[in-house]
Amino acid sequence: MSETTPDESGHLTFGDDKIWYERFGQGDKETVCLLNGLAMHTKAWYWFVPALTDDYDVVLYDYLGQGQSSCPDRPHFIPDFCRYLTGIIDHIEIDKLHVMGISYGGFVGLDYGRLYQDRLHTLTLSGILLSHERQFEMYQDLSLRFYRAGPVAFELYTHYLYEKIFGEAFLRALPPENLEEMRLRFYERYKNRVYSLVRLTEAQNPFFDGLEERLTEYQAVRTPVLLVAGEQDRVLPLWQQKKLLDVFPDIRFELIEDAGHVVYLERKDDFFPLFKAFIKAKSTDFERPRP
Repeated sequence: MSETTPDESGHLTFGDDKIWYERFGQGDKETVCLLNGLAMHTKAWYWFVPALTDDYDVVLYDYLGQGQSSCPDRPHFIPDFCRYLTGIIDHIEIDKLHVMGISYGGFVGLDYGRLYQDRLHTLTLSGILLSHERQFEMYQDLSLRFYRAGPVAFELYTHYLYEKIFGEAFLRALPPENLEEMRLRFYERYKNRVYSLVRLTEAQNPFFDGLEERLTEYQAVRTPVLLVAGEQDRVLPLWQQKKLLDVFPDIRFELIEDAGHVVYLERKDDFFPLFKAFIKAKSTDFERPRP
């Protein structure tokens, strides 16, 4: 783990909730926001922040049920997570962001584009979908069953999770003890508040409810969008992710070979140069960096 330290951090209050945010930089550069996956927290990004801070400031924050933010056992809503981000950037006096949403963070990124596209320079997505897919519904239902079935089932789920999300090359290269350490950190973080994972997962239901009625709002997003997919993603296969290409008017698709669902982690040296080339251009018309 890097000794990365934010230049500014703290809680902002939204009604009854306190949302933790961190800022890396002094406000003199354009800002990138990295949106958490389902079971992440801000410190999970610390290994990647130095790949950006030479050229950009970075903002991180925890949704409800994550890290140092409030953990209420009540329904959560993805548009609220977008509202929190806008409150954070208003607080630190940032006009526009480059937003990157990976996996669950992609749902937040999609709605941020829908609700606040005037606050975006660019939007980058990976491991995400914007369509009703029975396979994904079954995956979500199975996850909720594991969460609700008690501590033994939850511990088993933490093994199933990592088998599912990583590509073959990454798993073969990763020492077993490192994988076990990752699994244990996840288990320890949530074993006494599995309800947070339930509430975060259930927040996807209203996201998908009425999706057809909101589709024109996503189609109206003129922000340049980069969609980066892992060739071996088994959580959200390529054919599901590629449906996004028919939604956004200005979108570019890039495939990273030999990677699973967590592309930014599995192929860091490929993902971040690609991401930086896009946000530097602020356009889908850019030259992909060579390995």
